[in-house]
Amino acid sequence: MPALCRDCLTTFDRGSRCPACRSPRVSAHPELFDLAIAHMDCDAFYASVEKRDNPALVDRPLIVGGGRRGVVSTCCYLARIKGVRSAMPMFQALRLCPEAVVLPPRFAAYAEASRAIRALMDELTPAVEPLSLDEAFMDLSGTARLHGAPPAVMLARLVRRMKTELGLTGSIGLSHNKFLAKIASDLDNPRGFSVIGRAETRDFLRPRPVRAIWGIGPAAQEALERVGVRSIGDLERRDRDDLVRRFGAMGDRLWHLARGEDPRPVNADEPVRSISNETTFAEDTADRDILDGHLWRMADKTASRAKAKALSGRVVQLKLKRADHRILTRRVSLPHPTQTADRLYQTARALLDQVTDAGPFRLLGVGLSGIAPDSGSDPQGDLLDPGAARREGAERAADTIRARFGEEAIFKGRALR
Repeated sequence: MPALCRDCLTTFDRGSRCPACRSPRVSAHPELFDLAIAHMDCDAFYASVEKRDNPALVDRPLIVGGGRRGVVSTCCYLARIKGVRSAMPMFQALRLCPEAVVLPPRFAAYAEASRAIRALMDELTPAVEPLSLDEAFMDLSGTARLHGAPPAVMLARLVRRMKTELGLTGSIGLSHNKFLAKIASDLDNPRGFSVIGRAETRDFLRPRPVRAIWGIGPAAQEALERVGVRSIGDLERRDRDDLVRRFGAMGDRLWHLARGEDPRPVNADEPVRSISNETTFAEDTADRDILDGHLWRMADKTASRAKAKALSGRVVQLKLKRADHRILTRRVSLPHPTQTADRLYQTARALLDQVTDAGPFRLLGVGLSGIAPDSGSDPQGDLLDPGAARREGAERAADTIRARFGEEAIFKGRALR
């Protein structure tokens, strides 16, 4: 069986340890050197960047989030062992892990690290499709002759370079399409390297819950369970026409995915159509002050991503999910594109004020669409909001300070809510 040492990159036949360096970090699979579609997911990305930049934090549980009255953006694996999870209220996270260090997010640092990782991926293949700052699909078909090694070896070299050159780690999923590569990358974290081959695809998928399908959330899971579909095997046994009749185009997509079929190419040229961030609350809430705090954080994150990509958007969207999973959305078009957190927040706050539903809500998100390259200043000269230009100037000045001295150098008090 083909095998690969992920430490020294030696290739060999069957064995649990590398014959060259004796490392146990060996990946072996019958199709290891025949597969070319990969998904790379950085391990606890924000927390890993913080620990890399401050070695004193390496052996300590770390939470990145919005202060003691905020929520967890992400956390390291030491904190996850204690039960801390993303979107958990900070007071609950600190009750589970009182010894944790809490830091505010530094989005400029994360964007810089993401660009460095992307540069390494671009050296392997032009077919890189980023999903977010910390994950991307890659298609390495036809690159073996160029690199003198099969895709699996080049992917192992990629994560080794991430560790040695950037001080960051990632997990690889390798398969024959995007759907399976994404599932594979979640199988063994951190520093994982998992393979799903063609021959085993259906047997691998059948026992897994339908929630394992990317894009199936609680509401879709509940709808499928109502018709007796709990596992992917249940889905595979359903009649295709029946699924289409019940669920439309999604039903046809599910029928194919249940068989491990995903024809979508890795598209490096896919234009950014929207930028958004959302958070699911650990406990449903109807408290408008709590919702307002989350609203600011989501607007700030969305703006940070837009700035990192030098993009602006004209359409602002607010998303709320009720406790019963019903989704409410509100959107408005702006007279001029924006990428500022202040403009996003002020607009989304006005949309929230228009929501008459009392809740409670389990999820809140802020999105920006109508995307175009940013042209500079956001011309908000609005007679109804004479302070808008001043606030934008303050935000741009704060961005400059963070870029020079770090994300924690300055932040709004609203971020602590």
